[in-house]
Amino acid sequence: MKLRTPTPNDTASIQGLISAVLREYGLRPDPDNIDRDLADIEAAYFAQGGFFCVVEDTAGHLVATLGIGRIDQNTCELRKMYVAQTARGKGLGDSLIRFAISKALAMGFSRMTLETATPLVEAVGLYRKHGFQAYHPPELCWRCDLAYELDLTQYIAREALAHSPVLEMT
Repeated sequence: MKLRTPTPNDTASIQGLISAVLREYGLRPDPDNIDRDLADIEAAYFAQGGFFCVVEDTAGHLVATLGIGRIDQNTCELRKMYVAQTARGKGLGDSLIRFAISKALAMGFSRMTLETATPLVEAVGLYRKHGFQAYHPPELCWRCDLAYELDLTQYIAREALAHSPVLEMT
């Protein structure tokens, strides 16, 4: 598996992967609203002080995505973390969340939030496993019914990050 920054040539593959996972869980892609950030990842993430990466398998197929959006100086939002069905059950989601937390800390954030949906059972379990706590933001996007937050400064003290390998960019 190779973790890398996407290129504009990856846009259709990224959109396809995320749409497929959403549909698999009975959720609707929304390219004109919630998912419009995928049309121009450079502008939506990097230019706003965030980050985005993809994971490809040994055959060069995209199997996962991960975004970190800047909310403010201290807070980021975990966004677009999706793993293709063929790549699940192998620890990739766990490695991705560890990488996201490590990356957010390196970027200077002290708090990470996320919005998700109840049908994404594995993702919700993963977030809880890593210490994310439910919270109630002022509003949620229409596709999401759950929100979580993590104090990143407390997370770094946890053994999970200290003793487990973290994905690295190539």
